[in-house]
Formats: sequence, C-alpha cells, structure tokens
Amino acid sequence: MGKAVEFVKINKYFPGVHVLKDISFSVEEGEVHALLGENGAGKSTLLNILHGVYTKYEGEVKLHGQKVNFKNPNDAILNGKISKVHQETMVVEELTVGQNVTLGYEPKKGVFVDFGKMNREVDAILQELNCNFKSSDLVSTLTAGGKQMLAIAKALYHHSTIISLDEPTASLTLKETEALFEVVKKLKKNGVTILYVSHRLEEIFQICDRATIMRDGEYIQTLNVKETTREELIHAMVGRSVSAVASRLKPSPKTDEVVLKVENLTDGHHFRDVNFELHKGEILGFFGLVGAGRTEIMRTIIGADRKIGGKIFLKGKEVTGNWNTTKALKAGIGLLPEDRKTQGFMKQFTNYDNIAISSLEKNLTAGFLDQGKKLKNAEYFFEELDVHPRKPDYLTVNMSGGNQQKVILARWMSTDVDVIIFDEPTKGVDVAAKAEIYRLMEELVEEGKSLIVVSSELPEAMGLSDRLLVMSEGRITAELTVREEYNSDTILDYAIGGNEE
Repeated sequence: MGKAVEFVKINKYFPGVHVLKDISFSVEEGEVHALLGENGAGKSTLLNILHGVYTKYEGEVKLHGQKVNFKNPNDAILNGKISKVHQETMVVEELTVGQNVTLGYEPKKGVFVDFGKMNREVDAILQELNCNFKSSDLVSTLTAGGKQMLAIAKALYHHSTIISLDEPTASLTLKETEALFEVVKKLKKNGVTILYVSHRLEEIFQICDRATIMRDGEYIQTLNVKETTREELIHAMVGRSVSAVASRLKPSPKTDEVVLKVENLTDGHHFRDVNFELHKGEILGFFGLVGAGRTEIMRTIIGADRKIGGKIFLKGKEVTGNWNTTKALKAGIGLLPEDRKTQGFMKQFTNYDNIAISSLEKNLTAGFLDQGKKLKNAEYFFEELDVHPRKPDYLTVNMSGGNQQKVILARWMSTDVDVIIFDEPTKGVDVAAKAEIYRLMEELVEEGKSLIVVSSELPEAMGLSDRLLVMSEGRITAELTVREEYNSDTILDYAIGGNEE
C-alpha cells in the first residue's frame, strides 16, 4: 500500500497566531485514519489546507506521492479526487437529491441536463450506500443522517479516493450512526481512504485503523488503534492523565452555614414544591434527564423567570419585591447559562468587554470606564484559566467552545458573587477544558464561594458534588448526601421517576 496523503512540515499563520507548527505525518491508502485533538488543536485548519480552502501555507501536501497545490475546494474535488463531508452538510434544500449530488457537473444531452441519466447514476450510488431515499426526492425531506449520506454520495459521484469526515455523527441518531459506519467499512473495502475527525473516542475504537493526535497546533504521535487504550489517547490529546470522569482533588471546604434556601418554589409550569438549601463552600449537584425542570428552577432563582409560589432566602434574608437578574447580581448570585451562544456573551464584544460586562463598577476610574483596567483584568484571567489564544481583544464568538466557556467563567469570577450556578458547564467542551473547569470549581469553593452544578452527565454530577439532588418531571425525587455511596443505577432510577423517598 502506498501513502494516500502526506503532510510535510506544514506551517500556517493567522494574524498573530501560529496555528500549525511543522506538521508532518502520512495516511495510508485504504485506511480509516482518525484525526484527534481538543478544540483548537488545529485539526480543521489542517483539513482546510488539504481540501484547498486555505491556499497560503508553508510546507508540502502530497497525494499518492505527488505534490499538490489546489486553488480551491473544487479543484481538490476534480483534480485531487478528494472530498469533504462536514458536520454542517452544505445542501440546496429546494433541489432534488440527484441535482445536489451532481451540482455543477450534471450529465448533459446537448445543452440540456439529462435527468434520466442523472437519476440512474445517482440511484446506483444511493443503492450502494443502502439509502432509503431516491435521486428524485427533494432534499428538504431528508433527515440529518440522510443529508450526510447525500454528501458521501456526492464524493462517490466524483470518484473521490480520499474522503474526510468532520464530526460526522454529531447530529445523527444511533441508527443513522450505525448506517454511516457500515458505509465507511464498505468504502474502505473498496480502497477509499478516510480521514475521520471525532470527539467521541468510542467511535474511534469502532471504526479507525490508526489515529494521529494533534495538540496546540503540533503533531504529537500516530497510534495503532488496536494497540492503544482510551487512557493513552486522552493522555496524548491533553498532555496529562485526565481521568475521563470528574473527581475532586481536594477535601471539601463545605461548612454548615446556609447561603441559599428555597422553600416550596413553584413556577406553575415546569416545577413545583421545590425545597433545598446550599451551604457555604459546597458544590451541590442537580442531576436529571432533559426536561426535568432544572434549568427553569435556576432561572427562577436568579430572577430571569417568575415564580408563582414559594420563597427564596439569600444569606438568611427573604428575597422580596420585584426580583430580577440585576438585583440577583447585586445580592451576590450569578448563572452560567447552558446555552452560552445565545445567553452567555455578547456576539459583537471582544473577550475583555465580555469579561467586564457584569462588573462595570469595578472598572471605573473617576466615574469613567477604564479600558486599561478591563484589559488588565482580562489578562489576569486568561493566565489563570489558561485561555487560548491569549488574546483579550479577540471576538469571543471566534473562540472554540471550551475557551468561550472560560471567558464566561472569567466574567463571573470578576464579580463579587458568592453563589454561582453552572448549567451544563462542560456541554460541548473537550476533555482538557473539562479538567480545567473542574479544577476551577474547586478553587472557587476554596475561596468561600458556593456552587450549584446542573448536569446531565452522570459521571460529572457524581464526581463533583458534595451532595446530589435528583430531579424527575419537575420535582426533587432524591437527595444523596454521602459521596461514597453514590450509585449510578440508583440515581438513574430516581431520575426516571422510580422510587421516591
């Protein structure tokens, strides 16, 4: 077998950032080769160079031993026989499957498109891929999995010998994922080379032959998947051993002092009669399945949603009057929302503006906003939280998911809140950023803050919490107080609404 793809000393710069540093490795013909690394490791940039999206870079790309320089992605498809299947598949909804597959290269009869030939050719490919739709179907009728298959059909229509799949299962159901894996195995059998990018390690073990790991824009190593373990892969990606599960590294600083107490809280819709208290220095976990009402409770506590019954006490004083988020912030309570893209930060703001947004009075000098203070504060947290790239003046929206989450964290750490509510703090965040966020939580409680962590990831909820409250359909079904006795089966049972205590 020869080498299908060879990267030789690839360097790529974006203004002020060295994104790829001397990357060299090769991919064998007919193998499924995983490309692994955290968000921001440089995987997508490398693929974009391979596919002709970025044309300016240092180093060489060789296909089947020949040096190539594609002018654009089209050039790569036609002359390099190399195609890309994205997580966000690019399709024209109003056209048929066949028109999408052949777009720009339709078979012609004279000057007209030969629809008969087009549908025959595309149907043959769809059959080969075991698709349950036809060339003449409208794309708007397809599921996410169907659109993914369409993108693969397009690659086969152009006789691509190299196909890259970027997080292909992110929006697929289990059944669609299985169908995709069958197709990948079939393509491999036919000698097609596949580059596979995914965060889901179990998929790598199911389907890949070798895995190349990247970290901070550098090549780390290439491993044979059959001869490696999950721990080894994570270690290579992160540069240190992170037990994939959250665990506490320090003894809990929890005291008996109650900082927040909720009595019979009800919003009339999502939850009812909720009672609990939060202690100083405690990490209180809220576990439940999606739709259990956890987010709604948290939004009510911080005044984003209205309660219709019950009481909230902060440091022993009942919250009265027209409670809202501004008052909550003044009273010392903040929320890191689950949906950080829409609620966590301002899209048009830079990192240092987003960090300062909740603590403006701290950044005043003689009554005026002091940009220098804002910048200094941001720089401090960038160092403290290990944010990449280290650019306080970067737009937050352009950062990777894990780094956006750190910017929002810095925003709350800049304020004087005593109670911080984390709603799904590590959703869509890679292993290393998770470890960072967990470490931070421990630091926060050590400084005397109290945390509520809402999580749908059971290992996370069990690993972090001093106490764990389980919710099902708007009510608290269990309170577990002894960490050593947490048991995942029991907890899931409570979450499904099994035995109530």
